Order: sequence, then C-alpha cells, then structure tokens
Amino acid sequence: MQRPEHAPKAFEAAWNAHDMSQLGALFEADATFVNRFGHYVKGVAEIVALHAPIHQTIYIDSTLRNELIDCVAPSEGVSIVHFWSRLHAGPAHPAGPHDVDTLVLAVLTRRGDGWRIKALENVTLTNPRTGEIVLRRC
Repeated sequence: MQRPEHAPKAFEAAWNAHDMSQLGALFEADATFVNRFGHYVKGVAEIVALHAPIHQTIYIDSTLRNELIDCVAPSEGVSIVHFWSRLHAGPAHPAGPHDVDTLVLAVLTRRGDGWRIKALENVTLTNPRTGEIVLRRC
C-alpha cells in the first residue's frame, strides 16, 4: 500500500477477490490479527490459515465494504487506521444472507516505499444491553 489510508480498500479488495495471497501481502510477516470473535493469531501464515477455510466455505460468496474513519500518525513510519466494515454474507452461509457491521483498528508500519499492517483488530457492533448484532446507519 502506498499510503496507510489505503488499508481499508486494500483489505476490501483482497476479501472480495477471496485471494489469500493478496490478503497476506497486506501484513507484516509477524503481524497480529484478532477477528470479530476474539480469535488471536500471529504471523502471515496464521492470518491466512484463519481466513482460507471460511473463504472456501461459508464466506465463498461474501462481500465486504469498508469505509475509512480516520488515519493518525503517532510517529514517523507508524499509522493508526480506523474503518467501518460491512460484511455481506451470501447464501453459502448457514444463517443465509445477512449483514454484519464491524469497527476495525489497524496499526500500519512503513517499510521502504510501502505500508503493511502490523496489527489488526475487528470488533462486531452489538447492542450492549442485549448482545444483538446491530447495523450502523450508513
């Protein structure tokens, strides 16, 4: 990625292509990833291994739409990016077609002329009183 604020659309493109090589290329070799269920993995191989099976099964027909919220540079070569993410699960999902909104926090680092994700955490938007998944108003 040429700029850290490109991360949301780059992640979206890799997801929608269901291309695990493209997804893996977005991350530093020792990156960490926390999915929306709180599953923590470390390293590109583990990040890809977490995503590959679901992209071959329940999310094979899913699409993602991301929207940048902000991008802050706390120091040279480091950026913190927040973005909204709407997952549209298709008919392949056991629950059938439905949408899920999440808020993503990503820390990116610059290496040479490009940026890579060093850490990413994905949080599902839920009603704190009921635990029900909620969709944000777009």
